[in-house]
Amino acid sequence: MAEQEKSIKRKKSRGKRKSKKRAQAGRPSKRPVPSLTFKDVLSYAEAIQELGVGYKVKRDDVFKRLGKSPKSGSSNKLTTQSNFYRLTTGSYVAEYVELTEGGKSATSPDVSEDVRQKAQFALAVVGIKPFKNLYDQFKDSRLPHQSVLRNFLKEKRVAEKYLNEAVDTFILNARFLDLIQTELGVERLLSFGARWEGVPEKNGAYEKDAGRILTEPSETVITREAVTPWSKICFYVSPIGEEGSEQRKHADFFLHYIVEPAMEGFDLKIIRADAIGKAGMITAQIIEHLVKARLAIADLSFHNPNVFYELSLRHVCRLPTVQIIRKRDKIPFDLDQFRTIRINTDEMYELVPKLEEYKSEIANQVRKVLEDPEEVDNPITTFCPELSVKLPPNEKTTKK
Repeated sequence: MAEQEKSIKRKKSRGKRKSKKRAQAGRPSKRPVPSLTFKDVLSYAEAIQELGVGYKVKRDDVFKRLGKSPKSGSSNKLTTQSNFYRLTTGSYVAEYVELTEGGKSATSPDVSEDVRQKAQFALAVVGIKPFKNLYDQFKDSRLPHQSVLRNFLKEKRVAEKYLNEAVDTFILNARFLDLIQTELGVERLLSFGARWEGVPEKNGAYEKDAGRILTEPSETVITREAVTPWSKICFYVSPIGEEGSEQRKHADFFLHYIVEPAMEGFDLKIIRADAIGKAGMITAQIIEHLVKARLAIADLSFHNPNVFYELSLRHVCRLPTVQIIRKRDKIPFDLDQFRTIRINTDEMYELVPKLEEYKSEIANQVRKVLEDPEEVDNPITTFCPELSVKLPPNEKTTKK
């Protein structure tokens, strides 16, 4: 009898194990992204900061401050998703909640804006794997169509049912952090370094450092030495003008719709003067870029005096340069004998069909001057072939 009872217990035990395995096999996949945006949950963390000044507080008091019922489904979700972002700890059934170290940095009024922004970036993007994957792949470039973003995440094994939500929440988080900017109808995803310090990122330096924010005390400051080899720099010399001016609109259009697409495949980072100095000013940094960048593309449109000044430095230094100009602007006599790509912007019906041709012309010229930089052809090399300029040591890197 005892043996029979043991046998029955063993069968029940095996049945339970099988049922558990079947349940696990059919269990929905773990949510890979938060169901609320970072902006949605930040107010919850800020309320904890205001009440506790870094210490734990009663959850009911937090929602009283927010004017919400602590027992409602939306309040429970707010608590859960704040934990997902690692802003806070303490579940929706906990009596007390508190900020994580990263949450303190992201909300404290006693830290610098620099520290606060870096903490928010670390929590809203770097700390969420699918968001970090999107950021790493598309930063410092045009933001592609959402279908491209979804397909990219699908390749990263994000479940189909979360794809739309993941892309939407990532875009909203990036926009909240001012990492998405719209220029002439084109949305660009900026790297954190380029957005906040004017320095394009190198080898994921910010993301690696930002990870420390998630665990270290609130005094943590992310530091980095951003470097880009001069051999990877194309300096774009252009009339810039004031925000909203005709020159600025022209400069942005030529840069984003003609020059940047033409330069794809050359592995060169395009830097315009206003990214390193005040528009209209000839600064030491601009001169450094002129004499050290591997390539310069000069837009002679509007006959801007600064452009010609900067172009002359490239000529004297016998450095590879490509020249472009609006067709309506006359090429000055001294440059008329040298190759300048003319772009007709007067007629939309002529410009749009020829955009690809203009891009190809620029790419072809770039290819030629980079293949044989010693054979640079300009007025100085033509009329003063023996002239040479001793340049300062060309360090391997730049902080821009």
